[in-house]
Amino acid sequence: MKKFISTIQDIWRIEELRNKIILTLGLMVVYRLAAQVTLPGIDGTQLTNLANKTSDNNLLGLLNAFTGGAFAQASVMALGIMPYISASIVVQLMGIAVPYLQKLQKEGESGRKKINQITRWLTIGILLLQAPAYIASLPSLGIPETAFLLGRGPLFWFSSILLLTTGTVFAMWLGERITDKGIGNGISLLIMIGIIARLPSTFMQEFTSRVTQSNGGLLMVLIEVILWLVAILACVFLVTAVRRIAVQYARRTVAGNVEDAAGARQYIPLKLNSSGVMPIIFAQALMFVPQLLSSAENNTLKSMGIAFQDMFGFWYNVVFAILIIIFSYFYTAITIPTNKMADDLKRSGGFLPGIRPGKETADYLDTILSRITFPGSIFLALLAILPAFIVKAGVQPGWAIFYGGTSLLIMVGVAIDTIQQINSHLLNRHYDGLMKTGTNRKSVV
Repeated sequence: MKKFISTIQDIWRIEELRNKIILTLGLMVVYRLAAQVTLPGIDGTQLTNLANKTSDNNLLGLLNAFTGGAFAQASVMALGIMPYISASIVVQLMGIAVPYLQKLQKEGESGRKKINQITRWLTIGILLLQAPAYIASLPSLGIPETAFLLGRGPLFWFSSILLLTTGTVFAMWLGERITDKGIGNGISLLIMIGIIARLPSTFMQEFTSRVTQSNGGLLMVLIEVILWLVAILACVFLVTAVRRIAVQYARRTVAGNVEDAAGARQYIPLKLNSSGVMPIIFAQALMFVPQLLSSAENNTLKSMGIAFQDMFGFWYNVVFAILIIIFSYFYTAITIPTNKMADDLKRSGGFLPGIRPGKETADYLDTILSRITFPGSIFLALLAILPAFIVKAGVQPGWAIFYGGTSLLIMVGVAIDTIQQINSHLLNRHYDGLMKTGTNRKSVV
């Protein structure tokens, strides 16, 4: 505890780091305050049915969790940052097939800025489709006509579409400011803070249910907390686990002089889960499709659609897990360029011991990546469907989603990335880091 307090004091002593953290926290508070603002023309007291429709056992509930409850509040931030995420995914996938984007990817910082600009414009295009769809769906989601104080005329449609679009663009701007001027990845932090915002209320609901209704009491609450911590440890392992491939360099350049460094080794870290949470996001996007069958006239198709509406149901999770495994291989294949890695090694004079440079190196890296992706994808799929098992054990759905899936992986991944950035600032100023890696080299600066 003393070391933790000392580390916090060290963080506060570094003015640059202190300002970055304060700015990050301030912008996240602004985002959460904006999420509480209901669209003009809607009576916020009549949104109970909308909140019930976005229950924790369906995909709308998951979307509501990502927006920190803004979706169920008909807020100006109801669409959250997800349209920007969708645009980023589309641009990333298009980079495989579109030569212009491939060229931009090779232009370094200038190319990255152009790609970001394309992503922003695509985000607005997606918003112009999603915002009207959201407004049109409000009556079917349970908002009565009396809740629309000025009716649903052209003025209401125009102002709501404009505000929903502006809300997401504002959230996107906040995320970019955090990335540039604050600490951590801004977009990821905004998603994480939206998820965490619902954590205290869902835990208190579970706590109240266990204690006041004689449903296991404090002992069951303690067991659930322990299982939750175990799930967090499993996520940390999945996020941080790497397979290190030894690389040997015959020569290296030191201070402008070429020195023999035979036997000097470095490593290529190949992650156990190179695709992060993207396979889960892709899979969840596809899981909306079977639900469309619930409105079919054919009874068989209709029953299949109804079965897929429950995100804790058996068939939903079986298909969900299979899609995650498939997309893990797909996303890893398109994001880890083993051929480029082999070419870069060859140009820099590096080689893998016992493997010829060039094509054999690329094939070897591809084989290793395929082998470690299999257990990684299985582990990712199990974590993704873990909330379904937790619900079957009697845990409330709202609290169960924090035991795995996208929510927990995002929280753990973003927390680790942010801590690593803070750690690098501390070590650069000769302070002890937040992690145990590295040497203790505290000194006065």
